[in-house]
Amino acid sequence: FLLSMHVCPLAILKAVEEHKSLMELGVRPHSSTRMEMSSTDPSFHPLRPLRPLEHDSMPDVITVQVEADGGVLQEVVVEIERPRHQKAFLGGYRHRLTGLEYHHAAVQTLPRRRPDRGVAVFNFWCLKWFRCLQSRSLSYTQSIQCDVIRLQTFARRWLAQQAVDRLRKERARRLAWLEMQERRRNEEKEEQLRDRRNRWLNPKRQEDFNLLYQALEKWRSEEEQRISSSLRGAERKAALCALLDQEMDLIAAIGRHHIAVHSDNYDKAVRNFLDKSASPHRRRAADGRLIEIETQNTIRARELRDLYNSISLTTVSQEQRLHFLMTLKHTVKEQECALTRDIVDLVDREVDLMTRGVKSAKLEGLRTRICTLLLQYIKTPAFNPEVAKLLKVPQNPSQLKNDMILCQYCHRYLRLKDFIMSASGSLNRQCHQCARLNNIARSRDDFTLYKSLLMRLRADEQRLNAEAKIPFLLEVQDMQYLVEAVWASRSALSANVDLYNLVFVRWDRQKDWSPWNCILLSKEETSAHLETYDTTLIHEIERKHAKARRHFSQVPVMSEQLDTHPAAVLGNQLVSKAITMAIVKHTKDITQTSHH
Repeated sequence: FLLSMHVCPLAILKAVEEHKSLMELGVRPHSSTRMEMSSTDPSFHPLRPLRPLEHDSMPDVITVQVEADGGVLQEVVVEIERPRHQKAFLGGYRHRLTGLEYHHAAVQTLPRRRPDRGVAVFNFWCLKWFRCLQSRSLSYTQSIQCDVIRLQTFARRWLAQQAVDRLRKERARRLAWLEMQERRRNEEKEEQLRDRRNRWLNPKRQEDFNLLYQALEKWRSEEEQRISSSLRGAERKAALCALLDQEMDLIAAIGRHHIAVHSDNYDKAVRNFLDKSASPHRRRAADGRLIEIETQNTIRARELRDLYNSISLTTVSQEQRLHFLMTLKHTVKEQECALTRDIVDLVDREVDLMTRGVKSAKLEGLRTRICTLLLQYIKTPAFNPEVAKLLKVPQNPSQLKNDMILCQYCHRYLRLKDFIMSASGSLNRQCHQCARLNNIARSRDDFTLYKSLLMRLRADEQRLNAEAKIPFLLEVQDMQYLVEAVWASRSALSANVDLYNLVFVRWDRQKDWSPWNCILLSKEETSAHLETYDTTLIHEIERKHAKARRHFSQVPVMSEQLDTHPAAVLGNQLVSKAITMAIVKHTKDITQTSHH
C-alpha cells in the first residue's frame, strides 16, 4: 500500500513504508493527522471505502456522568470505537401503524449478577454427570441424578413439527374435500341443466311435455307483456292475434310430437306386458339359487306373445304373412265367441285382399285392427290365464263397487287410481287425463323439480333409516305445497330461490324427517347446518313447522307419526346436519350434539 500523510498546512507527500505505526510517523496523542491511502494492485487488492464522518450521528468522544463512591457524580470522557464488522441481525419487529422497523440490539456488557444469598446455587445445565457402573435398587421415595442431556428442546421441536404437519395435512384434506364438494355440486347442477335441455329437445315422458308447455307459457307471457308495453290500439290487437296464431302452431307441433311419442311408448308398454306374462316363475331355493319354473300357462303366454310379434311385423313377404295369418286363425278358432269370430273374419278379409293383389299400404288399417283384437284376446284371462295377475281391472265386479268415482270434468266413472290423491287426504275430482288437458290449456305447470326433491329426500332418508315412512307417503303435489306454501320456495338461511340448488334436511337430527321436522336449505348451507341460529330464525322455522303440522295432520296415517311429547324448550333443541351422503360420509367424526 502507498500512504501519503499531511502533517502541516504545507502538504508534504511521502510514501510510508510497511509495518510503520503512527507513533513512528510522528503522530502525537490528541493530535489530528490527514492521510491518503491507495493500493498498489487495485484489481486484486481493492480498498473498501470508509463511511464518511458526516454520515455518523455518533461523535468520537462523549462525556458521561458516573456515580462514584458516596453518591458523587463524576464526569468521564469516553472514546467510542468504531466496530470493524457489522453486528449480526438478532431479529426485531415492525410497527403496524407507522411501519417503522425496530431491531434487537447487541450488547457488549455482561448481565448484572444477582446478589449473593448465602446458599450455593448450581445451574441445571452445569451439573456434573458421571456414569454409574453398578446397579442399585432404590426405594420410590429416593431419586438419583442421571446424565443431563438437552432433550426437551429437540423433543418440543419434534412435537411442534408433528403438530404443524398434522395441521397442514388436515388443512389440505379439508380444502380438497371442499373443492370436491364444490365440483360435485357444479357437476350435479350442470347435469340437471343438461337433462333439462335434452328434455326440451327430445321429450319422451309426460313430465317432458309439461316442461315444454311451461316454457311455452313463459314465452307467451313475455311476448304479451312486450306487446302491451310497446303497442296501442289496433296494432296491439293485431300483434296479440299474431301471437295467438304462433301459440296455436306451437301447441299443434307439440301435440303431433306427443302423438308420435305416445305411439312408441304404447308399443313398448305392450311388449313389456307380453314379456312379463310370458316370463317363468322364479323361486329361491334353500341353497340360495334362483330357480325358474315353467308352467302350462307361461308356455301358453309365450306362444301368444310370439304370435303377436309375428302379426305386428310389417317388413315380411306375402308368403310369411299368409303363414302367420293361418296360424292366428287356427289358434283363435279353438274358442268360440264374438271376439274370435271377429278375428277370423278380419283374417279372411286380409287373405282375400292379398290374393287380389292389393298393396300393403292400403292394408295398414286392417292389420292394425287385427293386432288390436289379438291383443284383446291375449289380455282375456279365459284365453291366457297368466295375464290375470297383470290386469289393472279386477275380474270380480264386486271389487269395483267402492272404487269407482265420477270425474266432474269429463263425466266418466273411473277408478280411484285415475284421480289425483294428495297426502292430506283431499281427493281432486279431476282425473289424470283432464288434469293433463287443463295443464296444456291453462295452468301449464312443471312438477319435475318437486319430483326430484322428493326422490332425493326418499333416498337420503332410506339410507339413514330403512324404516322411514313419511317421505314415501308424500306425493309431488304435497312436496309442491311444502316448498311453495310453507317455505316460500326459498332457503331458510340465505333466501336462495334456485330450486335446482335446494334440498330438504332434518331440523332435529335425532328424529325422522317429517314436514314438521325439516328445513329447506341450499346445498352449500347443509354443511353449516350445525351452527347456532338466532332466536328470530328459530321462531320463524317453528311457525313454518306448525303450519305444516296443521296441514298434514289431516291424514290418518301421518297423524300417527306426530310427536306425542310437547316441543322442546327454546335453547334446548338439537340442530341436524346435512342428510346428503357425501356430507354424511365425511362428517362421521363430528359430534351430533350441537345446541341452539
